[in-house]
Amino acid sequence: MFNDIGPLELVALIVLAVLVFGPDKLPKVIQDVMRTVRKIREFSESAKQDIRTELGPEFKDFEFEDLNPKTFIRKQLDNDDLGLKELRNGFDLKKEMAEVTDAVHGRDTDQSDSSASSAAASSGARVDMTKKPDERPPFDADAT
Repeated sequence: MFNDIGPLELVALIVLAVLVFGPDKLPKVIQDVMRTVRKIREFSESAKQDIRTELGPEFKDFEFEDLNPKTFIRKQLDNDDLGLKELRNGFDLKKEMAEVTDAVHGRDTDQSDSSASSAAASSGARVDMTKKPDERPPFDADAT
């Protein structure tokens, strides 16, 4: 919450607190604020504990941080039960982009020819990869 406060801003807040509360009341105000923060933390921890006990033993490992979408997705992607690690490791983005670039520029490689022919065979459409140097690539209205 206070991670983005710089040292100059912190000094300004301290000076402002001394001016508003005075040097003799400031320690009492700091103690009251700290006591309130501790009570709020204790209340939130007891509420979390109550929720965990009400959910039952099947949710004993439940963490409230898992409700954050980023944490949830990261945890699910690291889960081995789904087999997503194999898919992620089997997909090489640089290789795929190189094949697409070669196909666009008309370079012949065995990999790009085989991938283009397999893509054409799977879609059932005829793909014409030959083009003249000044010609624009074919436009497919259904693809856009």
